[in-house]
Amino acid sequence: MSEEQSERPRTLELSGVDLARQALVAAKEQARARGAAAQQKKQARRGGLRSGARADGRDPLPLGAAINRLITERGWETPAAVGGVMGRWPQLVGPEVAQHCEPQRYDEDARVLTVQCDSTAWATQLRLLAPTLVARLNEDLGHGTVKLIKVLGPGGPARRYGALRAPGSKGPGDTYG
Repeated sequence: MSEEQSERPRTLELSGVDLARQALVAAKEQARARGAAAQQKKQARRGGLRSGARADGRDPLPLGAAINRLITERGWETPAAVGGVMGRWPQLVGPEVAQHCEPQRYDEDARVLTVQCDSTAWATQLRLLAPTLVARLNEDLGHGTVKLIKVLGPGGPARRYGALRAPGSKGPGDTYG
Protein backbone atom coordinates (compact mmCIF):
# COMPACT_ATOMS: atom_id res chain seq x y z
CA MET A 1 0.00 0.00 0.00
CA SER A 2 1.13 3.49 -0.70
CA GLU A 3 1.18 6.31 1.83
CA GLU A 4 -1.67 8.12 0.08
CA GLN A 5 -4.02 5.21 0.51
CA SER A 6 -3.17 4.79 4.21
CA GLU A 7 -3.73 8.52 4.95
CA ARG A 8 -7.21 8.55 3.40
CA PRO A 9 -9.95 7.76 5.88
CA ARG A 10 -11.54 4.47 5.11
CA THR A 11 -15.17 4.73 4.11
CA LEU A 12 -17.41 1.81 4.63
CA GLU A 13 -18.50 0.39 1.37
CA LEU A 14 -22.16 -0.43 1.49
CA SER A 15 -23.45 -3.64 0.11
CA GLY A 16 -26.66 -4.00 -1.88
CA VAL A 17 -28.84 -4.68 1.19
CA ASP A 18 -27.55 -1.61 3.07
CA LEU A 19 -28.06 0.58 0.00
CA ALA A 20 -31.61 -0.70 -0.28
CA ARG A 21 -32.29 0.12 3.40
CA GLN A 22 -31.02 3.69 2.97
CA ALA A 23 -33.11 4.14 -0.14
CA LEU A 24 -36.19 2.83 1.70
CA VAL A 25 -35.67 5.25 4.64
CA ALA A 26 -35.24 8.20 2.25
CA ALA A 27 -38.35 7.19 0.28
CA LYS A 28 -40.42 6.95 3.50
CA GLU A 29 -39.32 10.42 4.60
CA GLN A 30 -40.22 11.91 1.22
CA ALA A 31 -43.60 10.17 1.24
CA ARG A 32 -44.29 11.43 4.76
CA ALA A 33 -43.44 14.99 3.72
CA ARG A 34 -45.67 14.75 0.61
CA GLY A 35 -48.48 13.27 2.69
CA ALA A 36 -48.28 16.09 5.27
CA ALA A 37 -48.33 18.69 2.50
CA ALA A 38 -51.33 16.99 0.85
CA GLN A 39 -53.14 16.85 4.21
CA GLN A 40 -52.56 20.57 4.78
CA LYS A 41 -53.88 21.36 1.30
CA LYS A 42 -56.96 19.25 1.93
CA GLN A 43 -57.66 20.96 5.26
CA ALA A 44 -57.22 24.38 3.67
CA ARG A 45 -59.81 23.50 1.02
CA ARG A 46 -62.25 22.33 3.71
CA GLY A 47 -61.91 25.59 5.64
CA GLY A 48 -59.19 24.77 8.16
CA LEU A 49 -58.79 22.26 10.94
CA ARG A 50 -61.80 20.39 12.19
CA SER A 51 -62.46 19.07 15.62
CA GLY A 52 -62.19 15.33 16.03
CA ALA A 53 -63.63 12.85 18.49
CA ARG A 54 -61.39 13.99 21.34
CA ALA A 55 -61.48 17.33 23.14
CA ASP A 56 -58.92 19.92 22.09
CA GLY A 57 -58.41 23.68 22.34
CA ARG A 58 -60.83 24.43 19.49
CA ASP A 59 -63.93 22.94 21.10
CA PRO A 60 -66.69 25.25 22.37
CA LEU A 61 -66.47 26.25 26.03
CA PRO A 62 -69.04 27.47 28.53
CA LEU A 63 -68.99 31.27 28.82
CA GLY A 64 -67.54 31.32 32.33
CA ALA A 65 -64.70 28.96 31.37
CA ALA A 66 -63.96 31.01 28.24
CA ILE A 67 -63.78 34.24 30.27
CA ASN A 68 -61.54 32.62 32.90
CA ARG A 69 -59.25 31.33 30.14
CA LEU A 70 -59.07 34.80 28.56
CA ILE A 71 -58.29 36.44 31.92
CA THR A 72 -55.50 33.93 32.56
CA GLU A 73 -54.02 34.19 29.06
CA ARG A 74 -53.94 38.00 29.14
CA GLY A 75 -52.67 38.29 32.72
CA TRP A 76 -55.71 40.16 33.98
CA GLU A 77 -56.09 38.25 37.27
CA THR A 78 -55.37 41.18 39.59
CA PRO A 79 -57.41 43.84 37.73
CA ALA A 80 -60.34 41.44 37.44
CA ALA A 81 -60.14 40.57 41.14
CA VAL A 82 -60.02 44.25 42.14
CA GLY A 83 -62.94 44.96 39.82
CA GLY A 84 -64.83 42.23 41.65
CA VAL A 85 -64.02 43.94 44.94
CA MET A 86 -65.49 47.19 43.68
CA GLY A 87 -68.66 45.31 42.80
CA ARG A 88 -68.76 43.56 46.20
CA TRP A 89 -67.78 46.64 48.20
CA PRO A 90 -70.89 46.61 50.46
CA GLN A 91 -70.28 42.96 51.45
CA LEU A 92 -66.61 43.64 52.25
CA VAL A 93 -66.96 46.82 54.32
CA GLY A 94 -70.54 46.59 55.49
CA PRO A 95 -73.62 48.47 54.28
CA GLU A 96 -73.17 51.51 56.53
CA VAL A 97 -69.58 52.22 55.44
CA ALA A 98 -70.46 51.46 51.79
CA GLN A 99 -73.24 54.02 51.93
CA HIS A 100 -70.73 56.80 52.73
CA CYS A 101 -67.49 55.56 51.10
CA GLU A 102 -67.07 54.44 47.50
CA PRO A 103 -64.00 52.95 45.77
CA GLN A 104 -62.87 55.14 42.87
CA ARG A 105 -59.82 53.51 41.26
CA TYR A 106 -57.02 51.01 41.75
CA ASP A 107 -53.41 51.73 40.75
CA GLU A 108 -51.96 48.34 39.84
CA ASP A 109 -48.33 49.53 39.80
CA ALA A 110 -48.42 51.15 43.24
CA ARG A 111 -51.10 48.70 44.52
CA VAL A 112 -53.15 51.58 45.97
CA LEU A 113 -56.94 51.57 46.23
CA THR A 114 -58.43 55.07 46.25
CA VAL A 115 -61.71 55.55 48.15
CA GLN A 116 -63.90 58.69 48.12
CA CYS A 117 -65.96 59.51 51.23
CA ASP A 118 -68.95 61.84 51.40
CA SER A 119 -67.86 63.63 54.61
CA THR A 120 -64.68 64.30 56.54
CA ALA A 121 -66.02 62.31 59.48
CA TRP A 122 -66.36 59.19 57.30
CA ALA A 123 -62.96 59.85 55.72
CA THR A 124 -61.42 59.92 59.20
CA GLN A 125 -63.29 56.76 60.18
CA LEU A 126 -62.10 54.96 57.04
CA ARG A 127 -58.51 56.07 57.66
CA LEU A 128 -58.73 54.42 61.08
CA LEU A 129 -60.20 51.25 59.53
CA ALA A 130 -57.69 51.17 56.65
CA PRO A 131 -55.21 48.60 58.10
CA THR A 132 -58.04 46.18 58.90
CA LEU A 133 -59.57 46.75 55.48
CA VAL A 134 -56.22 46.19 53.70
CA ALA A 135 -55.84 42.88 55.56
CA ARG A 136 -59.37 41.82 54.60
CA LEU A 137 -58.85 42.76 50.94
CA ASN A 138 -55.52 40.92 50.76
CA GLU A 139 -57.13 37.88 52.35
CA ASP A 140 -59.78 37.94 49.63
CA LEU A 141 -57.56 38.90 46.66
CA GLY A 142 -54.21 37.41 47.53
CA HIS A 143 -51.32 38.64 49.65
CA GLY A 144 -49.86 42.00 48.57
CA THR A 145 -52.60 42.94 46.11
CA VAL A 146 -53.50 46.10 48.07
CA LYS A 147 -50.71 47.81 50.00
CA LEU A 148 -52.43 51.08 50.84
CA ILE A 149 -55.89 52.61 50.88
CA LYS A 150 -55.86 56.28 49.92
CA VAL A 151 -58.88 57.98 51.47
CA LEU A 152 -60.23 61.14 49.87
CA GLY A 153 -62.58 63.51 51.66
CA PRO A 154 -65.49 65.22 49.96
CA GLY A 155 -64.86 67.79 47.28
CA GLY A 156 -65.71 71.33 48.33
CA PRO A 157 -68.25 73.50 46.59
CA ALA A 158 -67.17 75.81 43.79
CA ARG A 159 -65.46 78.90 45.12
CA ARG A 160 -67.65 81.92 45.15
CA TYR A 161 -66.03 85.24 44.73
CA GLY A 162 -67.87 88.35 45.76
CA ALA A 163 -68.05 91.39 47.95
CA LEU A 164 -68.71 89.44 51.14
CA ARG A 165 -65.72 87.06 50.83
CA ALA A 166 -62.38 87.70 52.43
CA PRO A 167 -59.47 87.46 49.96
CA GLY A 168 -57.91 83.97 50.10
CA SER A 169 -60.79 82.51 52.12
CA LYS A 170 -61.63 78.86 51.52
CA GLY A 171 -64.84 78.91 53.49
CA PRO A 172 -65.66 76.49 56.28
CA GLY A 173 -62.75 74.04 56.30
CA ASP A 174 -64.11 71.65 58.89
CA THR A 175 -66.54 69.92 56.51
CA TYR A 176 -64.60 69.94 53.23
CA GLY A 177 -61.31 68.43 53.70
